[in-house]
Amino acid sequence: MAILNDLVSQIEDKALRERIAAEVDKLAKQKKFGLVFEEHLPECTPLYDIPVKKGAKVALKAGEVNDFYTVLKIEDGKALCLNKDKTDTAKFAVDELVCIAEFGEPIYPYLKPIDTVCNAPDSNLWHTLIEADNYHALQLLEYLYAGKVDCIYIDPPYNTGARDWKYNNDYVDGNDQYRHSKWLSMMQKRLKIAKRLLNPNDSVLIITIDEKEYLHLGCLLEEMFPNALIQMISNMISSKGASRVQQFSRVDEYLFIVTIGSASVQRLPLSDEWRMNPDDKRGTKLRWAWLIREGASGTRSHSPGNFYPIFVDAQTGKYIGIGDPLPVGVDRNTVYVPDGQRAIWPLTSKGEEHYWNIKPQKFLDYKEKGYIQFGRFNANGMTIKFLTSGEIEKIENGSFFIDGYAEDGSVISTNEFRNIMPGTQWRITAHDATRHGTDLLKKILPGRAFPYPKSLYAVHDTINFFVSGKKNAIVLDFFAGSGTTLHAVNLLNAEDGGQRRCILVTNNEVSDEEAKKLTIQGYKPGDEEWEKLGIARYVTWPRTVCSIEGRDVNGNPLKGNYIGSDLPMADGFKANAAYFKLGFLDKTKVSLGMQFKEILPTLWMKAGAHGPCPTIKAGVPDMLILPENKFAVLVDEKQYIEFSEKLDEHPEIETVYIVTDSESGYRDMIAGLNVKESFQFYRDYLDNFRINSVRR
Repeated sequence: MAILNDLVSQIEDKALRERIAAEVDKLAKQKKFGLVFEEHLPECTPLYDIPVKKGAKVALKAGEVNDFYTVLKIEDGKALCLNKDKTDTAKFAVDELVCIAEFGEPIYPYLKPIDTVCNAPDSNLWHTLIEADNYHALQLLEYLYAGKVDCIYIDPPYNTGARDWKYNNDYVDGNDQYRHSKWLSMMQKRLKIAKRLLNPNDSVLIITIDEKEYLHLGCLLEEMFPNALIQMISNMISSKGASRVQQFSRVDEYLFIVTIGSASVQRLPLSDEWRMNPDDKRGTKLRWAWLIREGASGTRSHSPGNFYPIFVDAQTGKYIGIGDPLPVGVDRNTVYVPDGQRAIWPLTSKGEEHYWNIKPQKFLDYKEKGYIQFGRFNANGMTIKFLTSGEIEKIENGSFFIDGYAEDGSVISTNEFRNIMPGTQWRITAHDATRHGTDLLKKILPGRAFPYPKSLYAVHDTINFFVSGKKNAIVLDFFAGSGTTLHAVNLLNAEDGGQRRCILVTNNEVSDEEAKKLTIQGYKPGDEEWEKLGIARYVTWPRTVCSIEGRDVNGNPLKGNYIGSDLPMADGFKANAAYFKLGFLDKTKVSLGMQFKEILPTLWMKAGAHGPCPTIKAGVPDMLILPENKFAVLVDEKQYIEFSEKLDEHPEIETVYIVTDSESGYRDMIAGLNVKESFQFYRDYLDNFRINSVRR
């Protein structure tokens, strides 16, 4: 394009030059270079909670959601419908139809509370699970958290050719010649919104994928994130390998790491498994130093306060205690030694009197903590070692993991951790997807199947490289599956006292096998018998509840400890989570203020999801003052003075919503309020979804 621009600039005729420059500019914006794929039919989403009425777009519950109709009229429980091509009409029973939304149409979402789990009533930290098609959930999340998300971790469908993902509610199989471009089209739409959610100054996008789509995904990411740093990691997830017909067994998967702004990989205290050369043990062991001071400056006269006896059992060498420092000139042999004991002095191999490297009180402190190590008797006493302050710091900052104590009370470190910058190939035992994914899920949800869950520790470790220093990070997973990401975030928080908040999004699809059984029984999507077996309700939410409460789905305490931290699984986590289903509101009713109750959870999330999600029984209050949730709402402008006075009583309130149609009135009101952020409601909500509906 640079050459074309140079040539255009050489055209002498100004009008012609400007016209050609305009056409070249149009060409530059077209997808002629890089990744090229089909732009497929808009995706459609069934809206089961929207009533079927005249003018609505609908599809048959038992049919294809992409084959939709427009309702012309409804009489006696029957709907006369015009097909999408506007060529034929047909009549259907209203209860056989479901309203649908096409991609790009304005939607007005809300969060319908389904359930909660509260295992930390004193904490205002709440995670959220949203049951929804993730595209529409992302539209809502953009309204709530644009530019505020620190980390997005997603495990999208791998498009293996099996019945592993749907496009327009229909499985895409390996014989579909457009399956790659359908997958890319699906991903591109979601990543466009995900990009707007990420903090442009410091955030990361992590996507796992296998060999079927990694090339296409890599090109798509390069195109969509031209200013980001992108790297691909190979992570071994199965030592046994998954067989491939006429191919090598697959033992790994790939992770694309897209770092935005100043985001970078953080060095963490890791085990030797993470070293690029595991056989290189230099610097990986605790270094024990001689307790005796050596060298010419180590003689007794240089530090008489450090010349004291250490008493041990004369037979076993077991430590008993220490004596007082002996002044210079006093013979050490005059010191009383109890029967059965032996006094160990700081003597060199030649029998010269030196001094100990630490004072008596520090010796006692170190001994209590396991930082003194006793060896064997020798001709001049005993070999005694200690940990220097530098080595002690490695223990106390977590660089070295201590897993026990020796018989003499000294620390044992057989699984040391140190700050390591790993390479791009990970061979970590705990990342095994069978043992720490499938088997762990079976432990939590016995009898409930979910295909290919991630290893908890693979997700934990990957996220930790970017949020270990962000204890209040927002972590989003909009392909949540079994809920591993929220589980991993809770484990991170438990390890370092963090308050990271996780948002999960998953649909509630049932498995292909389950769908066939339910259809034979006469059930359809939207029926309770169908919905209760969906991913969100049958797997994701139960796992969230059970992992937080430390039990399996049958109420039995979970067995074992979490790897690396030794936290008992049965202890659960001091965490809370709320489960919502995404619904859709009528624009007119919203603008008239008739759906305040439904929108309240959205306001709660936008204000930071502090404390339990508030609820109201019915009607619309003049105002809501919610200190526990750190937000307030003024509905009746006439109550502004009282509202302002109440806010003065609650400085913990950070977010305010003002319901008014007047822009100038809104500005005047917020000018008198001392809050962190404010929004003009309902205008802010309605304008957001009307405008964003055209951001294709």
